[in-house]
Parts: sequence; structure tokens; C-alpha cells
Amino acid sequence: MTSDAVSIPATMLSDFDYDPRTRVIFGGGVLERIGELTRELGSRVLLVTDKGLKDAGHEDRTIGYLESAGVAVTIFDDVHANPTTDDVDRCLQVAKAAEVNVIIGLGGGSSMDCAKGCNFLLTNGGRIEDYWGIGKASKPMLPMIAVPTTAGTGSEAQSFALIANSETHMKMACGDKKAACRIALLDPELTVTMPATVAAVTGIDAISHALETYVTTKRNPVSQLFSRRSWALLAAAFPQVLEDPRDINARGAMIVGAHLAGAAIENSMLGATHALANPLSAHFGLTHGIAIGVMLPHVVRFNSVEVGDLYADLASDIGLCEPGDPSAGEELARYIRSIVTGWGLPASLPECHVRRDLIPTMAAEAAKQWTGTFNPRPVDVGSLTELYECAFDEN
Repeated sequence: MTSDAVSIPATMLSDFDYDPRTRVIFGGGVLERIGELTRELGSRVLLVTDKGLKDAGHEDRTIGYLESAGVAVTIFDDVHANPTTDDVDRCLQVAKAAEVNVIIGLGGGSSMDCAKGCNFLLTNGGRIEDYWGIGKASKPMLPMIAVPTTAGTGSEAQSFALIANSETHMKMACGDKKAACRIALLDPELTVTMPATVAAVTGIDAISHALETYVTTKRNPVSQLFSRRSWALLAAAFPQVLEDPRDINARGAMIVGAHLAGAAIENSMLGATHALANPLSAHFGLTHGIAIGVMLPHVVRFNSVEVGDLYADLASDIGLCEPGDPSAGEELARYIRSIVTGWGLPASLPECHVRRDLIPTMAAEAAKQWTGTFNPRPVDVGSLTELYECAFDEN
């Protein structure tokens, strides 16, 4: 008996190991459930957040829901942007004194990263530097709930804490599956209070996650599903959110898109854009999303030599070109630049007041960044120097 079924090429699917550990709850107003969900995990919670969330009223609302469920709440709301080892150490002292058994990270990536960093030290001891890398925690960690209030990092989907050294300001990626959040609450209503600039820079970061994860050397069928769906959601919703901040449907698409991109990172890591961005933040205090927005178009052009066909998937998905178009990388790079400049963000290093004489130092530092090792086209000090030089060109 013959069959008309189409045969599947042996090369169509690559090997993968997909290990989800986070329950994801999405919907407008789901923050109201945080009390009951926390109570299932423990009765003494550390709420890690920042002063801006206090001012926006989100901290007090969260505390109200927790206390109504009979949960004792200890607050650490002094997280700074790009949290350092100092932030984690201060958070740790608060957690120890309260003998907490659950941790909640409420806010952007900074709050969630600080909460994860505290969890490492509270349960396993030592210094955060001890966990730089993967799988270095030997003991179980406390259950954690993540409640993002920005649509950017997707930290709630990742088992990594990004913590900067308080002296050098270079970021350390500390990853362990035990650090993965038990629950992620995605409530788009919490993102409505974001200032437009914050929405723009966090949105650019999320978009970069979708683009980089789709092409890394660790990409696999699962990560690419997340990346491509994330890209479609973010590309459609990003302009809507900035034009109409109260569009809750667009806000929902952004927060889910950012989460899916974060889930893709967990499975495929990132690339050279993030390696290049970290020295810019360390030396010049650039907001992460701004550094990403400047460097991403140049990295896309650089990578097109190796993964132009993959970029064509993404570019054609939003109508920039036809599938398989060899110019897709250039079209994608132009598109990224257009959305960066369209919202008044800098698109070159001179606009960010970056000193050209520091390029050799930054290129050497970028070459040591872990994320660069997963870039689809290999990078070294020379190629990273060239990418920084390209970003000095304002055209």
C-alpha cells in the first residue's frame, strides 16, 4: 500500500530539552488572586519592589490582597534600576529578619532579579558572585511569585538573576532551575501606569529578546515557537501602546509577548546585542533598553550573513518583505531603527554621549559577556569593536 503522506526531513527538528517550571496566569485584574495563590505556598512573604510601584499604588494593593488572605507581609521596596550586589545584600538582611518562606517580585526586571538574587543567598548562603554561571545552588530555594509591571525583560519566565557588581557595574548572570518562579501573574492593568518612555525602552528590550532568541546557536523548535509568536504580538502592539496607553488589549499583547520572549531566552539564550549593551550601561549609565535599541540594528546586519533566512521569517511575518528575501536583514534593521527614532529614543552612540576612546575597553568587556557566545555569527574583540564603531555612524 502506497502513501501520499509528505515525508519529514531528518534535519527539520533539532534536539531539545524543554523543562517548564512556572505556572502562568494571565488576565486583566488577576493581581486580585495573589493572596490565595501565595497562601498555597506559605504564610510569611517578602515583597520585593521599588518606590515607583509604591507611588503607583500597586504595592499597597498587593499588600491588601495578601493580608486579606492571612499572609504576613515584609516589604523591601528599595530596589534600584539594574540592581547590584548591594541591593541584594540589603534585601537579604530584611528577609532574614522576617524568616520569610515565600518571595514575591513585583515590578520590572530589576525587582524580579533582586528577589531571585536574595533567594539564592537566603537559601544557599555565600555571595552572589558564587552563583555566577549555571546550576551552582546546591540547596532548595524558596517558592517565588513574579508579578511584572512592565512588558520588557520577561524575567518572570527565566531562572536567571541578572545582578551587577556594585564596584564594576558589570552584570553577572546567575542561573539555576531552582530559582525559576513558581507562579507568574501577568496582569496587563498593572502596566498602564508606565510612563511612555519606560514603555518604549522596555518594549524595545522585549523586541530584542524575540529577535535574538530566534537566531541564537542554542535555538530549538520550542524556543523558536516562543520567539516568533512573541515577535508577532510585540510588533503589532508596540505602536498601539505608545499611541493609546490605556488600550488594555495592546497592553495584554505586550505583556504576553514579553513573557514568551523571556521563555525563549530560558531555552535559547541571547546574542551579541546584549553583550554589547552591558558595557554601555556600566560605563555610561545607559538604560538597558536604550543601549539595546542603539546596537540591535547593527547586530542584525552583522548576523544576516549567517541567518538571513531566519530574519526573513520574521520580516515577512510583519510585511517588511517576502519570505526568503535576501534583503530581509537590512529591512529588519531599518525597521528597528525606525521604531527607536519614532519614539524619540537615541539611535547612535554620539546621541548617548558615549566616548569613542573607550571602545577598545568596552569591546574587550563585551567579548567576555556570556550572551555573546550564543550569537549565530561568532564575535570577538575585533568584530565587537567594529559593531561599536558602526553605532557611531548616525546614518
